[in-house]
Amino acid sequence: MENKAHAMAAGIFVALLTALVLGLAAWLTRDTGKHDPYEISTRESITGLAEQAPVRFRGVDVGKVKRVGFDPKVQGNVLIRLDVDRDAPLTRGTFATLSYQGVTGAAFIQLDDEGKPAPRLVPNDQVPPRIPLRPGLLARLEERGEAILDQVQQVTTRVNTLLGEPNQKRIASALDNFSRAADNTQQLAANINATVTRKLDPALDQATVTLRGAQRTVDQVGAAATQFGQTAQRLNASGGPIDRLSDGTDALSHAAETFGATTLPRINQATEQTTRTMRTLDRAATDLTENPQMLIYGEGTPRPGPGEPGFQAQGARR
Repeated sequence: MENKAHAMAAGIFVALLTALVLGLAAWLTRDTGKHDPYEISTRESITGLAEQAPVRFRGVDVGKVKRVGFDPKVQGNVLIRLDVDRDAPLTRGTFATLSYQGVTGAAFIQLDDEGKPAPRLVPNDQVPPRIPLRPGLLARLEERGEAILDQVQQVTTRVNTLLGEPNQKRIASALDNFSRAADNTQQLAANINATVTRKLDPALDQATVTLRGAQRTVDQVGAAATQFGQTAQRLNASGGPIDRLSDGTDALSHAAETFGATTLPRINQATEQTTRTMRTLDRAATDLTENPQMLIYGEGTPRPGPGEPGFQAQGARR
């Protein structure tokens, strides 16, 4: 009897302790904020979404899913009832998407907006405002999955055609041609290298010799230029050949001026006198030829001149 009494007391204590812990947990987790009802009506699949699923606005918990069922107003639509914190900034531009937890795969409602100014949604317990549900990533993939599969099939068909037996033969032939071309290129490079080695080295030696000869020529030209400079300095020195030549040129110029001023007029005068003398001798010779007896009898009466009585022109004589 005493053991049963101890066991009953221990059971009662455990039960009271458990009730106390549950009551404390319920008190600590009670929701003291005010919530407003909102609805989502959609034809999209909501697989994984259950009651009490979180409702988040840009990642912040703002409420929970209260109920999931069918929409009585629109046949075939799913109706989701939400309880959202009154302080959540819901506007007419707010929309919902279905998101999933990373590890568990459980779905939740993600709320967002376009970021543009819009009037706030007015809560109404009788007719809750409805928020549109936009397709999420999985829904978009599901919608486009068929088109993606068709494109993948087309790509696969083209790859199979590309890797068919005829193309494989062509590729193998192209690879063989490429290999032969590489071998020919390597052989050509070796021939060019050998040719350059045989031809270029003697050319370089000849060029070295030529450069050395050119250097010697330049040195000789430099020496000749130095000697020419020294000669020019000696010629241009005071009392040098150029100065003496200048003095001789001045003396020659003075002599030419003296000759032109003094001697040349005298020569011209002597020349004129000689000319008159030669004319006189010419006339005397002419008269002597025409009248040789003048040497014995003298000149006689002179022949009448033009305008004098008895004048006859020379051409009229007979």
